[in-house]
Amino acid sequence: MPLPAALVALWHGDELLLVFDRYRHRWELPGGGIEPEETPRQAAVRELREESGYEMADLVLAGRARFVLQAPRRVEDAAIFAGRAEPAGVFTPNAEIAAITWWDGIRPIDGRVQILDLMLGRLARAALR
Repeated sequence: MPLPAALVALWHGDELLLVFDRYRHRWELPGGGIEPEETPRQAAVRELREESGYEMADLVLAGRARFVLQAPRRVEDAAIFAGRAEPAGVFTPNAEIAAITWWDGIRPIDGRVQILDLMLGRLARAALR
């Protein structure tokens, strides 16, 4: 079964990089659709760069996730990649992403968080060990 999407769990210590999606109004992992000419890894690298400004070519394939999306309800598969990075630079908001943050999962954060993405991020972290 082809993979339509790739997500990236980028870690700095105990903090996970999240992006705030302007359309879904929530914090989530960077990622998105895989273009016809791309591999899942190429899509993950591109989406991470486009959504957060981080350029990471050495992402580790952490696995594949299958989940049910709503509106319209459908089952989707995604390649999950993981990596480590240092917080760097100044993020420039764009048409899709309003902000980025490194989140420890504990301190309060403004806005809703996509819980599925947090769980995928935590599971993907095991691939970095």
